[in-house]
Amino acid sequence: MTDATRIRALVIDDEPLARDMIREMLGRDSDVEVVGECVNGREAVEAIKSLSPDLIFLDIQMPELGGFEVLESLDPQQAPYVIFATAYDQYAVRAFDVHAFDYLLKPFDEERFDTAWQRAKAQIKLDRTGERDRHILELLEELKAGPRYLERLVVKTGGRVFFLDVGDIHCIEAEGNYVRVHDKGKHYLLRETISGLEEQLDPKQFLRIHRSAIVKIDKIKELQPWFHGEYRIILENGKQLTLSRNYRANLQEAVGNAL
Repeated sequence: MTDATRIRALVIDDEPLARDMIREMLGRDSDVEVVGECVNGREAVEAIKSLSPDLIFLDIQMPELGGFEVLESLDPQQAPYVIFATAYDQYAVRAFDVHAFDYLLKPFDEERFDTAWQRAKAQIKLDRTGERDRHILELLEELKAGPRYLERLVVKTGGRVFFLDVGDIHCIEAEGNYVRVHDKGKHYLLRETISGLEEQLDPKQFLRIHRSAIVKIDKIKELQPWFHGEYRIILENGKQLTLSRNYRANLQEAVGNAL
């Protein structure tokens, strides 16, 4: 490719090592030019406007503005192709919901990176015009339609990866920087904080009942008065949890009854 036709890439990540690794991997291909790096979302928005990259490698969790917020703030005429790169696999479903071109889960290896890059390069070469604009408009329409809540969780267990429908969840319990998700008869450990996961779940379906517990409202089978104004919540799968007094008003509002 000539300088005029090389693919212009922008690397957006708050971790210097992550930026260096992406730049190094791209540097082996003469078809791409890395036009800049950004360390937070606000820098990214300005850089996209001024540099007009064809492709961005975008972290999701960053200071000031996250990756999804960066995309929401873009003009449709300036939005590039997107490859997300993040350490948190729970964002994978939403990333593809907003038509991200690919999704790299840190730490990714050279082979996985090259697969994403080669696919993006081939697509950009094929359609730098109408098809690209349609793809970008779909992405922005999805984002501006309002908040999208998780419909599935990515679960890794026993050497396999599968999707768990949030409709099957009974409750979620915090375990440090992890959460344990319970369905009807099993439970799975995910690398996510309970507060981070709460923000991604539909509040009409899920309720925080304790600083370390979330329940799916329609899985509540019974409430039993407990000590000091607290309640025991019994779920359909037999799991019992405590409704803290600090979260009692949340449940009252959800069920429409005074406790």
